Amino acid sequence: MTLFQAFLLGVLQGATEFLPVSSSGHLVLVPWLFGWGEPGLAFDAVVHWGTALAVVVYFWRDWVSIVTAFFRSLPPQVGGLRAALAGREIPTDRRGAGLASVDARLAWLILLGTVPAAVIGFLLEDFFEAMFARPPAAAAFLLVTATLLTVAERLGRRQRELDRLTWVDALVIGLAQALAIFPGISRSGATIAAGLAQGLRREPAARFSFLLATPIIFGAGLFKLVDLAQVGDLPAQAPTLALGFLSAGVVGFGCIHFLLRYLQRRRLYPFAVYCAAAGVACLLLALVRGG
Repeated sequence: MTLFQAFLLGVLQGATEFLPVSSSGHLVLVPWLFGWGEPGLAFDAVVHWGTALAVVVYFWRDWVSIVTAFFRSLPPQVGGLRAALAGREIPTDRRGAGLASVDARLAWLILLGTVPAAVIGFLLEDFFEAMFARPPAAAAFLLVTATLLTVAERLGRRQRELDRLTWVDALVIGLAQALAIFPGISRSGATIAAGLAQGLRREPAARFSFLLATPIIFGAGLFKLVDLAQVGDLPAQAPTLALGFLSAGVVGFGCIHFLLRYLQRRRLYPFAVYCAAAGVACLLLALVRGG
């Protein structure tokens, strides 16, 4: 891999991890379009860590409050936990004690929303890895992303804030995140669309999407460390790995900021149009190339 390829793929990972256009789909399709070799396990791991760093740095105040409130809520009181997750009688004061605080409830909802993707990804790892070797499948799944964004924009009520999130909402959004294991289905697109379908406004839906992504991105990076330790030529790859990590992190940070501001007043239709156009173009090219 050249430095230019490392830079471009790092930028793609940083942008498409958070913009609702599918990072996995782009990392499959772009090397296929240009005839590049596979980026490799080490590169895949470090660019994901770059985007993980971006989301943690951007939301560091949120995470400090969430983690602090989570530990204060332990051990969980069954009655309080049920009421907190159901969104009943929850004060909007973030400094509230125990499970009654917004941040403590949000911590438990993030944990709940993380479970579907973690379980499905672990049980069906080999199946999903095989999908990454099929660029036409990634192109087809981009059309699924376009459909999800369009339907969510047309049908979503967009009335609720993040402090009214319930355990049902978190589970639905978590299942959408699990669906995004398929290359071409945008993780942020699927989770934001699910949030809109549950009645969240666009910006709160995006904020929960990014917070929910953090454990999954870090978990995926940790899971790859075992295999990464078996790669023997890491020193030789250091320049490309460092460039990929930095470009993914910097661009990812900027894209989080951009999308949160964009969704305050604008809709998801442009991203749906892009995914549809890119998916159709790549499918036609696959037919021309014969697969």
